[in-house]
Amino acid sequence: MTAPFYVSPEQLMKDRAEFARKGIARGRSVIVCRYDSGIALVAHNPSSTLHKVAEIYDRIAFAAVGKYNEFETLRQAGVRYADLRGFSYDRADVTARGLTNAYAQTLASVFTTESKPFEVELVVAELGETPTQDRLYRLSYDGSVADESDCVVIGGNAEVTAQRMHLTPGLKDLDSTINTAVRALFGDEDPVAAHVEAAVLDRNTQTRRTFVRLTEDQVRQALERAGQDSKQTDETPGEETGE
Repeated sequence: MTAPFYVSPEQLMKDRAEFARKGIARGRSVIVCRYDSGIALVAHNPSSTLHKVAEIYDRIAFAAVGKYNEFETLRQAGVRYADLRGFSYDRADVTARGLTNAYAQTLASVFTTESKPFEVELVVAELGETPTQDRLYRLSYDGSVADESDCVVIGGNAEVTAQRMHLTPGLKDLDSTINTAVRALFGDEDPVAAHVEAAVLDRNTQTRRTFVRLTEDQVRQALERAGQDSKQTDETPGEETGE
């Protein structure tokens, strides 16, 4: 009987990590960042039906890159987790941190025990009652978690896309946030509103559910308004000083 080919555990983990990273890098990037009255989720996504950003619960949203069937399975599991916890206890007990812990355990278990890891990267965003209570959690394919502050980029060439983001820490209006994120996603290409998927967790909404998906027209109008504001700023002459 032929002996099985031996691979050291260290090499096996390295191979799995490299496999997952390559799969994630093939996807288009997603940007999640805070603005003055909420959290914006913006993705480069030509599909109008296969969403990368979605609602999980009243004040919690989900963004993902990678293999669609894998992160859609995680999204559905997150919705079930939130609904069950909110029904069994209280809606206030459903938090991004609790959901992130559940996702981290699942991803870590798959990474270490299954033959193929999930080729996904996730962001779980929670809108707080005040800006200081907002939460952004980034999850990697191996279950590792990072607590982000103002803005996070996942998927594709995330480092280059992040360098294009010039959001001042501390908050901007929605139009400029959408404009900056879209131009960072498209880089040197001309932005196409039809290929942008955008949604927000809006702190000003009067309903319990704060997730609002933006239409193509709303994205286009945001880009136009932000472009006009930028043009007006550039054309404003400086103050003249006399002797």
